[in-house]
Amino acid sequence: MSELFNKKEYLKNLIKRVNQEKDNEELKKELQSIIRELSAEEIALVEQELMDNEGITIDQIQSVCDVHLNLFKEYIEKEKIEVESWHPIYILMKEHEHIIKTAEKIRDIAKKILEKRSIQEAFPLFMNLNIHIDNLMAAENYFLKEENVLFPYIEKYGITKPPAIMWREHDQVRDLRKKIIKIKDNKNFEEMKKDLYNISLALLELFMNHVHKEHSVLFPTALKLIKKEEWFDIRKQFDEIGYCCFDPEPLDLEKSETEGVLEGKIKLPSGELTVEQLKYILNTLPIDITFVDANDEVKYFSESKERIFVRSRAILGRKVENCHPPKSVDIVKKIVNDFKSRKRDNADFWLKIGEKYVYIRYFAVRNNKGEYLGTLEVTQDIAPIKEIHGERRIYDEN
Repeated sequence: MSELFNKKEYLKNLIKRVNQEKDNEELKKELQSIIRELSAEEIALVEQELMDNEGITIDQIQSVCDVHLNLFKEYIEKEKIEVESWHPIYILMKEHEHIIKTAEKIRDIAKKILEKRSIQEAFPLFMNLNIHIDNLMAAENYFLKEENVLFPYIEKYGITKPPAIMWREHDQVRDLRKKIIKIKDNKNFEEMKKDLYNISLALLELFMNHVHKEHSVLFPTALKLIKKEEWFDIRKQFDEIGYCCFDPEPLDLEKSETEGVLEGKIKLPSGELTVEQLKYILNTLPIDITFVDANDEVKYFSESKERIFVRSRAILGRKVENCHPPKSVDIVKKIVNDFKSRKRDNADFWLKIGEKYVYIRYFAVRNNKGEYLGTLEVTQDIAPIKEIHGERRIYDEN
């Protein structure tokens, strides 16, 4: 605790000195070093205390943020990762650029709102802010590509800690994003505009630190471990998830995209199906299915046209705990352990995601002897079902 206090006090003194000695390059490097050791929330708290208690102005606080941003940009330029423009890492770096620019614009607009005296006076700024918040929401595809495609490939080579740290930071960005949206509902304009500015600063700082870690640790590690043919597969899966900020150049694969021919039949106690029939039956079901075997590895997921949660083939063979956000890993482990110990056979959850009402069910899969074979996850949007009333007994030809 005392160490954290000392770091925060050190940062306070640096911020004061930076504003007095704007051309001191060594001081700027000290500032960057201490910023790396504190979370975005801790930095925002220090900045707020300086504004509230020590007369530091918003312009001075923003100048410190700009110092950090400029140092970050200098680092990215100096330590540039050279990859071809089709490459997944190139795409992620381009998305980084766009997301940082969006976060900068949100901060700049929040600063202008802070200078306004009423919600009516700030109204045009809020309209502009909404556009950039929408762009920030679209950045979800960037997170999903890393979490569902890049991270599993890195984990295959035994590297699990960096992806877990990056995922945790993704969730922190998501939390700040939610706070920005929620803040606008605050009827107290004076409180709201201060909170909006503080969170916009924290968001920019957090994402810059996050990108720095990816450029300095995650991406070089991935480029060292992942084979070239795997990068082609990663790019195909990136294309399936989609992009948040720009359209990368199409990838012209020389190798065949044709899947293996689905031959043979599968005989079951209640009938038999060809492999092709089974594949398309499972993909036609109005539910999403994911199966995790007794070793806690993902072995199968259905590929319906409108999946609720993103899945990519990169997760096959991945440990189930690595397929979930860090904050929900303990819950996942508890469910699986309860299934294995026969403490229970199913677990249900339901939540709202936009207009969807998502019903998530987990089932222990056992054979006739009661032996645990794995866990089946079944996910469905039940919003349309909840709208059903009365009866329909006649075929609707429309």
